[in-house]
Amino acid sequence: MTSSQQNDSISNHAPDLLTAEDTPPAKATSPVRQARIAGLLYLVVAVLGAFAQVVRVQVRVPGDAVATAANVVAKADLMRLSFVADLTQNLVWLLFAMALYPLLKRAGKNLARAVVIFVVVSVAIAMVNMVNQMAAILVATNPVYATGFGVDGSHTLVLLFMDLQFYGYLIAQMSWLWLFALGLLAYRSDMFPRWLGVLLMLGTVAYVIHSLAQFFAFSFAPQLSSAMVIPEILSEVSLLLYLLIKGVKTPRVPAPGLVGTSK
Repeated sequence: MTSSQQNDSISNHAPDLLTAEDTPPAKATSPVRQARIAGLLYLVVAVLGAFAQVVRVQVRVPGDAVATAANVVAKADLMRLSFVADLTQNLVWLLFAMALYPLLKRAGKNLARAVVIFVVVSVAIAMVNMVNQMAAILVATNPVYATGFGVDGSHTLVLLFMDLQFYGYLIAQMSWLWLFALGLLAYRSDMFPRWLGVLLMLGTVAYVIHSLAQFFAFSFAPQLSSAMVIPEILSEVSLLLYLLIKGVKTPRVPAPGLVGTSK
């Protein structure tokens, strides 16, 4: 083979190699599709988590051991269903973070990692805290505990476990900095609108204030908690709807004829 033939052979194969490297996989998931998958997972988390918390709020009567124990006994099946729903939503929450990470890392790897880390921490706290709810169910429904601790003692234990669950839930909320990290990433990048980023960061601040007010037992804690619920719900519902409906903002690709042109 002559040198000219060798050059022709190289020139014929080089474009094919470059094209193979530059061409994205045909089955790559688009950012919008990734965001909507994450939105569906987040919807499962929201529905199951809300159900579990509503049941607990209806059962627990602060300061009243007899009423709390009676509610647990009367709604034992619902409490167990609440437990399963909470367990499921925490596992799905991990999947949500994993689904969101490939999308977020394009805008900032450090903040994307922070979102995943904070979610893992929150899930770990929440799942350990679920033991308190199951303990309350066991003490209230198993006569062995009433025999060992007495009726009044078992009632007190049920209230204690439900109180521990309540405060453990607040601790998990305190670690919801994943929402702040996501809000900061949304504000800095062009994947989400800036108003959503601000709203997510405000929602995180509301969660922290809500929890601290309960821990310090301020006299105005109930009123403050009621006020903080508004930005909490608004921030998460906005994120959920944006992921499901819009997905993410995708950059506009200039028309081929306009690339490299000058006036």
